[in-house]
Amino acid sequence: MKVVLIFDQGLAGAGGKSNPNVGLTAVKGGIGSSLMLEPHFEKIGAQVAATLYCGNEYFQNNEEEVVKKMTAMAKKVNPDFVLCGPCFNYPDYARMAAMISTSILENTDIKSCAMMSVENGDTIAAYKDKTPILKMPKKGGTGLNDSFADLCEFMKCSVEQSAELENVRNRVCY
Repeated sequence: MKVVLIFDQGLAGAGGKSNPNVGLTAVKGGIGSSLMLEPHFEKIGAQVAATLYCGNEYFQNNEEEVVKKMTAMAKKVNPDFVLCGPCFNYPDYARMAAMISTSILENTDIKSCAMMSVENGDTIAAYKDKTPILKMPKKGGTGLNDSFADLCEFMKCSVEQSAELENVRNRVCY
């Protein structure tokens, strides 16, 4: 399974709060926080083909452009699945992830989801009917490995169009 990751500058390893204006960037393979996902992805035969990212401030100043370009970039890579997150409890990143995942689902045939903690309630409420939003703990919370296992189960069922998808979705999404 070929996967594209959508990160903010922090998860990409391109600078946290000190570098919020990082422009739209595409990198082949996984970078930054993709390392924490790799052991889970290996269990389902998933490999990160590319990581797309930008800074939170850059996104806020260029929302339409970023959503459109990230959707087009994902389409060009042609993965089986696009993961927008994990966003933890970062509200700006969560909103960006939900918007991009929604666009990918509406404008391509690629499977996608966003992943964030319950602290992003406004974004969850606004987007949960437009894109799957998977549950995860806030940064520093317990249960991260379990949420990644749920993510992989969801990804596998989505890509394989498994009959179990609806049951998994009801269990792991908001």
